[in-house]
Amino acid sequence: MKSIVVILEVGSKKTVASAADWPGWCRVGRDGEAALQLLADSAPRYGQVLARGGIKFQPPKDSSALTVTARVTGNATTDFGAPAIILDSDREPVTTSEWKLWTAILESGWLSFDDAVQRADGRELRKGPRGGGRELDEILNHVLEADWEYLKRIAWTRKPERGRDARESIHNLRRDILSALEAARNSGLPAQGPRGGVIWPPRYFIRRTAWHVLDHVWEIEDRIL
Repeated sequence: MKSIVVILEVGSKKTVASAADWPGWCRVGRDGEAALQLLADSAPRYGQVLARGGIKFQPPKDSSALTVTARVTGNATTDFGAPAIILDSDREPVTTSEWKLWTAILESGWLSFDDAVQRADGRELRKGPRGGGRELDEILNHVLEADWEYLKRIAWTRKPERGRDARESIHNLRRDILSALEAARNSGLPAQGPRGGVIWPPRYFIRRTAWHVLDHVWEIEDRIL
């Protein structure tokens, strides 16, 4: 099997392992070894997500198929458990074939999220060891709010949909995300946001957004009683 390129983002408390060519396939461990093992363990699950969009993916048998090509220093967001560092490779132009694949992966994650929400609807979600954990509507609203904030990072503004059901709003927001990504690809992005905010290159935007939605897909699936 072809080796899978992995980037390690090393924080002071956690390490994030991300597959460079497969956005959303990203796991967090206490150190590099743990993160790589978790990444390998999650490969079949990631493959199931991609299968929803008809994307071919061969999960590696173990972590020996993962090749670490770079280690970067993380930050507080890394230690929180999210891929936080914009890589030099994230600033490279996206080819047409990559664009089709990466946006298809993002949409496959959205389909998987909708499916997980539907299966969990009306079901109890397992609590954490101390009784914590968001309820289903709270998870849905969290993903909606996060995507809304992410959208600003590619210089796209959208008025909030007051009073609209979160499930309808999230579908409308996804259309804007795809439109914003296409605009960024065709016309480029400003150096910074209108209020000086950090702008994310499309590659990083897709990596971060795909990771976030899949993280909550798997959270919901693992917590359904």
